[in-house]
Amino acid sequence: MLSKEPVISIQHLNHYYGKGTLKRQILFDINLEIYPGEIVIMTGPSGSGKTTLLSLIGGLRSVQEGSLKFLGLELYRANQKKLVNIRQKIGYIFQAHNLLEFLTARQNVQMAVELNKYISHEQAIAKAEAMLRAVGLGDRVDYYPENLSGGQKQRIAIARALVNNPPLVLADEPTAALDKQSGRDVVELMQRLAKEHGTSILLVTHDNRILDIADRIVEMEDGILARDSYGKVTSKGGMQNSKL
Repeated sequence: MLSKEPVISIQHLNHYYGKGTLKRQILFDINLEIYPGEIVIMTGPSGSGKTTLLSLIGGLRSVQEGSLKFLGLELYRANQKKLVNIRQKIGYIFQAHNLLEFLTARQNVQMAVELNKYISHEQAIAKAEAMLRAVGLGDRVDYYPENLSGGQKQRIAIARALVNNPPLVLADEPTAALDKQSGRDVVELMQRLAKEHGTSILLVTHDNRILDIADRIVEMEDGILARDSYGKVTSKGGMQNSKL
């Protein structure tokens, strides 16, 4: 375990859907820390709470119970302005690359840079093109998504997520729509760029072919963060010294 302060620190996190008689608990006493430069893969069956936890960490949902800190900032009872500021410091990669089809590869990445009002238009172009070169698309900067393969589109999504050097990237099934080789290329690219920039990655996947890129693997079961690859009990209900 790295000695630095965690990027994400979660203690006794619970989450519910619905109200009144329809209220149902989705997450149970989640405890988790993610450290700088760490690649953590989260596995578990559909409906186990993985995406809900990811959305809470990303500031896309409000924390209802417990503590969730991002770079030491508490998200519990955070107002919308604070959540928006936190979201701007996180990179997101999803199964659907969510590119804008009417923009070129460079423009899709450039848009993320221009969220920073202190960066000029020319600087945004330069940063976007440099990031596309880093993901192996230096010769595709002016291509539109319709003229690119699935793997190339996902590389643009990675470039967009990493172009502002965020301390954390959240990836939800980033290889699900890709063939074996493209999926492998994508996660190895994420791994290399994360290590170069000291970015932490939390990656949710059902793809057993990419588990070896992880520094840690944690498993969700019925809303409980049950085990990790160190065999450490990470929440109530986890088995002592169990390993994936």
